[in-house]
Amino acid sequence: MYNPKSLKAEEFINHEEILDTLAYADKHKKDEKVISAIIEKAKLKKGLSHREASVLLACELEDKNQEIYALAKQIKQDFYGNRIVMFAPLYLSNYCVNGCVYCPYHHTNKTICRKKLTQDEIRAEVIALQDMGHKRLAIESGEDPVNNPLEYILESIKTIYSIKHKNGAIRRVNVNIAATTVENYKKLKDAGIGTYILFQETYHKQSYEKLHPTGPKSNYAYHTEAHDRAMQGGIDDVGLGVLFGLELYRYEFAGLLMHAEHLEAAFGVGPHTISVPRICPADDIDPSQFDNGIDEDTFAKIVACIRVAVPYTGMIVSTRESPKARQRVLELGVSQISGGSRTSVGGYAEPEPQEENSAQFDVSDHRSLDEVVCWLMKLGHLPSFCTACYREGRTGDRFMSLCKSGQIHNCCLPNALMTLQEYLQDYASGETKKVGEKLIAKELESIPNEKVKQIVTDRLQKISNGERDFRF
Repeated sequence: MYNPKSLKAEEFINHEEILDTLAYADKHKKDEKVISAIIEKAKLKKGLSHREASVLLACELEDKNQEIYALAKQIKQDFYGNRIVMFAPLYLSNYCVNGCVYCPYHHTNKTICRKKLTQDEIRAEVIALQDMGHKRLAIESGEDPVNNPLEYILESIKTIYSIKHKNGAIRRVNVNIAATTVENYKKLKDAGIGTYILFQETYHKQSYEKLHPTGPKSNYAYHTEAHDRAMQGGIDDVGLGVLFGLELYRYEFAGLLMHAEHLEAAFGVGPHTISVPRICPADDIDPSQFDNGIDEDTFAKIVACIRVAVPYTGMIVSTRESPKARQRVLELGVSQISGGSRTSVGGYAEPEPQEENSAQFDVSDHRSLDEVVCWLMKLGHLPSFCTACYREGRTGDRFMSLCKSGQIHNCCLPNALMTLQEYLQDYASGETKKVGEKLIAKELESIPNEKVKQIVTDRLQKISNGERDFRF
């Protein structure tokens, strides 16, 4: 039976409920009355159920689709403004014992170059990332209890946080590693991580088991219930995601929203982020071998429907996507993107030699962080390097209550402006600095509280004079 409060994977991600949802969506995909009523509910900005959102995703009425896109853009603006949070991935190791057929890290791949960063190499990578201007990292690692034990991950986090180079500092480390135990999640929490991110890959159990034939990741229930254990371990910010292209996208969409509903029902806190990666080329992976790839229009609609269904969540798109694809979904709900990314193990301090390919996937957006920042600002977005919420304890239900009420704007816009000013002073090219200074002046005027505006103005001047790390 479907039960969003259950802690059993097959009850909160219930196959029959998904099939019934897809049938309901098919029945109403041209029903203007039902679709209009769902859109009106979405305008309340309280979210939609997986069934309601699935109707919007299936909608075949073009005028209603345009309403969905417009509403997604408005909801993103209402919750996150024009801020886009910047981050970079840091791959620590690609040793892996799993047999995932869509990932080049699978243990039978004999062509990929296996690497694991030492702590000295991590220091070099972090300094390179700091010199680019990054303040927020997402660390990634294959699953290998011998080569990549939790102790290695914890030591690496400690190393990352310890490095202060010039004006650089990594202020937040998010973690994307394999499902683990409550006790290990407690250790990650104690290490000061930000968000724990784990992609489901696919919510279709039968497909999941075929795609994960061997290794600890092959246990569907253990993997699907990982976010629950993270919550039980004290990590109240978790990130969801599926790898679109592995299974029918409408099935994955419904499962993803059911997972978000489950976290709300069971823990009172929905996902801090939702990622929307699509399968792409890698060392021995050919996306054409998978039958469920999605085109640009479908991808954009998925993003828009997630945004109206889960208005509070941060949405992430990586450098898997081209600049053109990223620009389109930025307008429809995405609030976090990576810039200047490397998906190899290392590669920031020194480019990886071509013959030593260790990358998890091919990057489609090869621009530097500075180029991405400048591009965003020219499009009217506000790049943010803010990490204040974690450092001020605004996590979990505290963050969600502020976000849902709109009060988070009182912190986020000032913090975005101050961290952008830091970037402009320390790392930006001449053109980026010029564009950024105009944008900061414009955004400063939009702060409604005169007292806050004056504090930000004073702090921006102090940053120009060499001081750093102000936050609300």
